[in-house]
Amino acid sequence: MSSETVLVVGGTGELGRPVARQLLADGYVVRLLTRNARRARALMGPEFEYFAGDIGDSAAIEQALHGCADVHISLRGGSSGPEELDRVEHRGTARVAELAARQGVSRLTYLSGMLVSEDAEIPGDRAKFRAERAIQRSGVPYTIFKPTYFMETLPRHVQGKLAIVLGRQPHPLHMVAANDFARMVSGAFRTPEAANRSFFVHGPEAITIPDALRLYCSLVEPGKRVVSMPLWFMRVVDTLFMRRRLRGTLQLMRAMQRVGERGDSSAADVVLGAPTTTLRQWCGQRAL
Repeated sequence: MSSETVLVVGGTGELGRPVARQLLADGYVVRLLTRNARRARALMGPEFEYFAGDIGDSAAIEQALHGCADVHISLRGGSSGPEELDRVEHRGTARVAELAARQGVSRLTYLSGMLVSEDAEIPGDRAKFRAERAIQRSGVPYTIFKPTYFMETLPRHVQGKLAIVLGRQPHPLHMVAANDFARMVSGAFRTPEAANRSFFVHGPEAITIPDALRLYCSLVEPGKRVVSMPLWFMRVVDTLFMRRRLRGTLQLMRAMQRVGERGDSSAADVVLGAPTTTLRQWCGQRAL
């Protein structure tokens, strides 16, 4: 158990919440930097410390960092344009890393992605690559996580009576549960061997997105029909009727359809313990 204070940036997001709660369960004092502290408290409860501020507000970040031993950054740009993605993912992360270095933070962990690279197809992944480099230059000991597809993404595929597969998606993915990922993040703060490392994170079994959705629907949302929609068709729908809200998702699906899963998770498994939650187990938890 630890009484150290950890700042979680993005702690009210879908993937930040499990990390914040895991850290709290492991005995850390957990602070959340959030744009709306009242809404965050209603969502997360009174056990956390709340600091109001935006990722672009250096003064708010400095205040939230004061007295913290560690920081976790979990940002998701979604369907934002390239400029906004760079502002949040790259420059926002770089700002937190720089200020964390000034305050002598012991460890910084960051949620990146398996397709993140300098020449990535997706603007968000290119912004994350620049964020990774900023973290590495900051001088703060870091652990960068590059997970594969999260199981928590599956419910987003369900629209009405349909569970929609965007494109063919023929490649098997070792989908990972957010709670397993949260355990690994928490463990990284107290594991010296995790310092200054980048880890790919894979779940315990490989399954395609269409097969994963069939299993999910059979156990959690029975009666839903799994259908595949061509990416070109969904781009037209997104442009004409959805104000390009699916732009980032469609870019990701196009890249995943082409390259499949990347990375070797063996290092993360050895240092931090391999994820163990199967998709069937995760679905069972959702169905309760």
